[in-house]
Amino acid sequence: MIEKLVLSEAEWRSRLTREEFDVLRRHGTERPWTGCLLATKEPGTYVCAGCENPLFRSGEKFESGTGWPSFTEPVSPEAVVEHVDGSYGMRRTEVRCARCDGHLGHVFPDGPPPTGLRYCMNSVALRHVPDGQGGDPAR
Repeated sequence: MIEKLVLSEAEWRSRLTREEFDVLRRHGTERPWTGCLLATKEPGTYVCAGCENPLFRSGEKFESGTGWPSFTEPVSPEAVVEHVDGSYGMRRTEVRCARCDGHLGHVFPDGPPPTGLRYCMNSVALRHVPDGQGGDPAR
């Protein structure tokens, strides 16, 4: 079980950039095709920008053509939590970090095999940790 990280709004504001705060704490989104991790292909682990919880492995990343980094599955089922999102007149599944409850993006049932899922994430909500430099999913 992942130990929860609970901070006040002031603590989150001091810890995150303005854009990270907007996405992770206010459920915002970055504009498509603008995220710094969209083209990243280096082996490693994508961790939460808010709490460094390991979320996705580079081997699960794929080009979805949507303008956001996309993954077929998280490092483990316990890494993320899903919530029904009824905003903007749509019914979607929101994906949040299981450790800090930060908004990461959404998951859709239109991904490639083997899962058929597309975890469509905001670059600003993630950090890429190259292999050999931490970000171990077992931590």
